[in-house]
Amino acid sequence: MAAQLQQAELVSDPVPLARLMASGERPGGAAGAVLAPAERLVKVVASRTSGELRGEGSATIPAPASRRRVRHLSVVMPARNETLNLPALLAELDGVLREVPLERCEVIVVDDGSTDDTAALASAHGARVVSHAESLGNGAAVKRGIREARGEWILLLDADGQHPPGELRAMLDLAERYDMVVGSRGGTGGSLHRNLANRIYSRFASYVSGRHIPDLTSGFRLLRADVAKDLVWLLPNTFSYPTTITMSMLRGGWSVGFHPFQVRQRRGKSHVRLFADGSRFFMIILRIATMFAPLRVFLPVSLATAAAGVAWYAYTWWTTGRFTNMAVMLLSQATLLFALGLIAEQVAALRFQNLARDEQR
Repeated sequence: MAAQLQQAELVSDPVPLARLMASGERPGGAAGAVLAPAERLVKVVASRTSGELRGEGSATIPAPASRRRVRHLSVVMPARNETLNLPALLAELDGVLREVPLERCEVIVVDDGSTDDTAALASAHGARVVSHAESLGNGAAVKRGIREARGEWILLLDADGQHPPGELRAMLDLAERYDMVVGSRGGTGGSLHRNLANRIYSRFASYVSGRHIPDLTSGFRLLRADVAKDLVWLLPNTFSYPTTITMSMLRGGWSVGFHPFQVRQRRGKSHVRLFADGSRFFMIILRIATMFAPLRVFLPVSLATAAAGVAWYAYTWWTTGRFTNMAVMLLSQATLLFALGLIAEQVAALRFQNLARDEQR
């Protein structure tokens, strides 16, 4: 009876139990008599703690914030013979990176076969320099920088000084909601013919992607590193890489936001060739369209060919009273184009399925 009363006191008051355990003495009774009340005590404490975590008790733990914040950033700057612009740009970038709330950041300058002191200047300012023995193209330098990046997010920034690093603060805020933030020039900042060409490319790309694209060719963008590394094999080695990555992300279902900014005038000569790179932009849009949205290309061409066949058939029937071989050829061609578009659409769906599997691994 005394042992039972002692056990009851231990259960109702855990303090004597703690004192006995500290002193090394055992309460009266069997050797395992204390274990059951102690186990019940632990269970009570655990149940109270779990209840508080679920919000059942008086103390509640707030839910974690759902905002996505950029913590680790890699700045990738393709550069070729940029000794006039690079030192001031790196100094300005360093000041901006000191002010933004980042846990870790790095600056990677990809020297694309420069013949001046671009690599030495970048290294002197603390940047990590990756050099190409010869010029492989602006897109190739960007691809190399994406592969070398160690951060969770990548900022692509031209080394000619046209992209102000101060816009990074606003782009980081937008990155909480978008997978890629593109610095949009709004069709200004360049020569008249270049602005006109960029608007034409943006209009056509907007039709292909089904989304309004204010600026298709801007090289100033902040994007997730994992997405960039998955799509790097699609990027060309030329200046048209912004077109490819924008179209790929839009058609791939990633969210893309646009941040307007005022482009600055560069010092020195631009390496962009209007006609050569412009025609390449157009061909890349067609390639990306047939790769990710084939029916956006094949369906209008098929309908136009079918309309021409029907119109020719109506004309020949009205004038000569017969159905000509030209009408048969046009209608057959329209059917083949439509069938080819359907097959290409299925291939595109399989490609997206493979990309989704790669992301899950």
